[in-house]
Amino acid sequence: MKHLLAIAGLAVAVLVTAMPAVATPMTLQDAIAKVERETGAKVLSAETKGGARQKVYRIKVLTRDGQVKVIDVPAGD
Repeated sequence: MKHLLAIAGLAVAVLVTAMPAVATPMTLQDAIAKVERETGAKVLSAETKGGARQKVYRIKVLTRDGQVKVIDVPAGD
C-alpha cells in the first residue's frame, strides 16, 4: 500500500511540473515597474489604451538625459 501511494504521489508531482505555467495578464503597475527597471527613467504618467482584446499600457517617462519618451507595453507581456 505504501508503494502504491508513493507511486501515485510521484505521478502527481511529474504531472504538476510538466504542466505549462498559466500566464497572468500584466497589470498597469507591473508595466510601470518593468519600464522603470529596464530604462532607469522616471515615470511621468501611465494609462491603459485599447480594448479587452488588445490592451496596451502607454507610459510617459523622463529619461536620464532629459528627454520625454512614450513607451507602449502590451498587456500580454
